[in-house]
Amino acid sequence: MTPAGIYLSLGSNLGDRGANLRAALAALPSAYFQVRRVSSIYETEPVDYLDQPWFLNCVVEGETDSQPIDLLLALRAIESQIGSTKAFAKGPRLLDIDILLFRDQSVDTPELQIPHPRMLERNFVLTPLAEIAPKLRHPSWPATASELLAKSADPSVVRPLK
Repeated sequence: MTPAGIYLSLGSNLGDRGANLRAALAALPSAYFQVRRVSSIYETEPVDYLDQPWFLNCVVEGETDSQPIDLLLALRAIESQIGSTKAFAKGPRLLDIDILLFRDQSVDTPELQIPHPRMLERNFVLTPLAEIAPKLRHPSWPATASELLAKSADPSVVRPLK
């Protein structure tokens, strides 16, 4: 079992999606986040709100000395710098950065929930997470990342970007 680090999910489905992800990755050090590993980039079918372009997604593992809420605020600043706004929940966006896991911590506040509350239901998160941390297991999970992906009921398409 791999000990939990800090894992982020990055997604984009507007503009130059690849450039948006590259800009976000380059900006993470400004959020005092040291990148350790980055998954492949996957092209993913929208879930929840389906009438929008497909996403590019990846998962990043890293470390920070910041507290979870401070990291969240720094990540929101990166989204704003890149020009991302969310017209409505689960809608299209230039950039979305979510905190998936923050070591073995659990956080449940109105602003932040860790582990991310829907991550185990979404192949666009589980696929890149299982790629870089297949044996990862948070204390609140019933199985490892790769086992959870194998048992996923999510029918959405997730394919490596060519």
